[in-house]
Amino acid sequence: MKDEKELNEDILKITMLIQEKYPELSKFITEMPVTVPNIETPEINNQHLLNYYDSLKTTCR
Repeated sequence: MKDEKELNEDILKITMLIQEKYPELSKFITEMPVTVPNIETPEINNQHLLNYYDSLKTTCR
């Protein structure tokens, strides 16, 4: 499994790709349910980052 740094790099790359190729979708990235935690102080771990990355990949399909 990738570490936190690698996952963050992947998330950044795919976010930039979405902004470049699908600018009309960029506004929805911040609205994705994965990015809106339902608790006050969420714990961010590799699995959460991986889930978010996977949701971004789905957007690009």
